[in-house]
Order: sequence, then C-alpha cells, then structure tokens
Amino acid sequence: MADAMEVLLTRRAVRKYKTEQVPEDLLKEVLTAGTYAPTASGRQKVRIAAIQNPDDCDEVRRLNAAVMNGTGDPYYGAPTIVIVFAEADNTRGNLDGSAVCMNMLNAAHAVGLASCWINRSKEVFESEEGKALLRKWGLPDDLVGVASFSLGFADGEYPVPIARRPDYYTIVK
Repeated sequence: MADAMEVLLTRRAVRKYKTEQVPEDLLKEVLTAGTYAPTASGRQKVRIAAIQNPDDCDEVRRLNAAVMNGTGDPYYGAPTIVIVFAEADNTRGNLDGSAVCMNMLNAAHAVGLASCWINRSKEVFESEEGKALLRKWGLPDDLVGVASFSLGFADGEYPVPIARRPDYYTIVK
C-alpha cells in the first residue's frame, strides 16, 4: 500500500478506463475507506452504492448526461460507478458525503485503481427515474445524491498535475 502523503500528492482524475471490472476485494477496500470518513457528530448518515451491473451503469450514465442536456458518457467508460448519498434528514449531508467520497478516491489510488469525481448526483436522484433506480437497488428513494465517481483501471498514462498556486494557503501566527 502506498504512503498516505504520496497518495494525496499523486492522485488525479482519470478519464479513460479499461473495460476490466474492478475485483471485489479492491472494491470492498475502497468502500470500507468511505465508511471511515468523518461525519457530523459521528452519525454516519451517508449511504454508498457501488454499481457494476452494466445495464444499471448505462442508466446512471444516461441520467447524468441528461442533466447536462447531453448524450455522452460522464463516467468515461469506467466499469464501476460509485454513488454517495446523504440520508434525507442529514442536515450536513453534502459535507459528510463529500468527505466519504474523498476518502474513497484516495483509497482507490492507494490500491492501484483510477477514479474521477463526477457531479450532478443530486439532480439524477431527484428525478423519478433516479428514485426508481434507488428502489430497484433496495435503497430508500428519499436519499439525496451528493457525489459519484468513476472507478476502474486507467487506460493510459496518469494525468500530470498542474502547478499549485503560490497563494493557495496562508499561515497565520
């Protein structure tokens, strides 16, 4: 497993994936990392769905693209789509879900997988078609979409990071 700082400094959004499916042992490592993210008051009012069924992945792709009035693949051909939801009564759901998502993105990189954070989950799962998917997956249909990401093996070189702004942080003493 990679050093934590190395993972944080080298993880990048990947936008081209091999068709090979993510093995269950690696997927479970990534999902478990999400469950250890900080949540408001430690309440853990976040749910994670890992979608590997090709038909369901295609439906999520279609719904996400439709939010942008498009028809492309917002998940870049990744064989797995992971979606993070907040429970309906979670007033800090966006913050909790974002922390959960980031833990999983870093864990994916640590175990040799590629990922890319994808927006528009809120809009996808507010729709009747999105709610139907939630019911199909055995999840409550009042969950609020927070984030999603593509997950798989990179098909090509990792992106080169852009330079960091010199005023990105300030130290106040």
